[in-house]
Amino acid sequence: MIVLGIETSCDETAAAVLADGRRVLSSVVASQDAVHAPYGGVVPELASRRHLEVMVPVIEKAMGDAGVPLHDLDGIAVTQGPGLVGSLLVGCSVAKAMAYARRLPLVGVNHLEGHVYAAFLTDDPPEYPFLALVVSGGHTALYQATAPRQYALLGQTRDDAAGEAFDKVAKLLLLGFPGGPIIQRVAERGDPRAIVFPLAQMTDQAPDFSFSGLKTSVALHVKRRGPLGESDVADVAASFQAAVVKMLVRKTVKAVLHTGVKRVVLSGGVAANGPLRAALAASAIEHGFHLHVPPPRLCTDNAAMIAAAGTVRLEAGERADLAMNAIPDWALAA
Repeated sequence: MIVLGIETSCDETAAAVLADGRRVLSSVVASQDAVHAPYGGVVPELASRRHLEVMVPVIEKAMGDAGVPLHDLDGIAVTQGPGLVGSLLVGCSVAKAMAYARRLPLVGVNHLEGHVYAAFLTDDPPEYPFLALVVSGGHTALYQATAPRQYALLGQTRDDAAGEAFDKVAKLLLLGFPGGPIIQRVAERGDPRAIVFPLAQMTDQAPDFSFSGLKTSVALHVKRRGPLGESDVADVAASFQAAVVKMLVRKTVKAVLHTGVKRVVLSGGVAANGPLRAALAASAIEHGFHLHVPPPRLCTDNAAMIAAAGTVRLEAGERADLAMNAIPDWALAA
């Protein structure tokens, strides 16, 4: 089965062609970082307009790179949610138009399931059951995948997503956008033990995450210290990053020990963070679980992961009709 994947959940316009659910024939991503950098974050209206401008050229390039004509496609998979409603509508509208014109099967894909399926595009795909830590700019959640298309939510953020916290702290430190890669780069020159930022503790012992308090602690530290020198900024970045990594790893290990599941998938844009990958890999050795981490290019938003998740659903007989609409708050599991 050859499937075209389309992804426009936030500020990346992406298209990919996938064969047999595993072989990436092409993957094209048009970034909008330069568009949103002056604002320190994603501006939804600008994101939607940019998707409109580049969606068709991105799809044409993906089809050309794959060497696959439209009549050879067996189906189309598109991100239906969650995400920015304007951005999602662009991708859904294009996908529905193509499906109608070419009489192709269409399926809507949950963006978070797409991130999980990025792990199936590697040489070391996970076996069921496994845990999935999905960490991105808009989401931070821990799922248990018991079988294909079956998920249970173990824990999620109660406020900011981890990637959002990276962006906000980077803006606070005047480092630029997007915050994740910039903070990682600046943190390499700092001491992660220089400042002890507090980690949120859930009074009900739920395996949830919280980054709002950490972000506030960084803001108060910067305010108390006044203008920061270059070495001070590096120490703040390193200490903040270390706190985020510690929280993510601690909650994941706790879930492994509680469920007894010995396979973990790390995915989402923040999964490209080197210290997080290293810390979770070290914990995997210490606690005896197998870690599956896609390469960084598959961690950030892309359409190959959407095509992978969509292929499974198309093969299971799922179909979306032309009344399909964007679902900006679509939960992967309850």
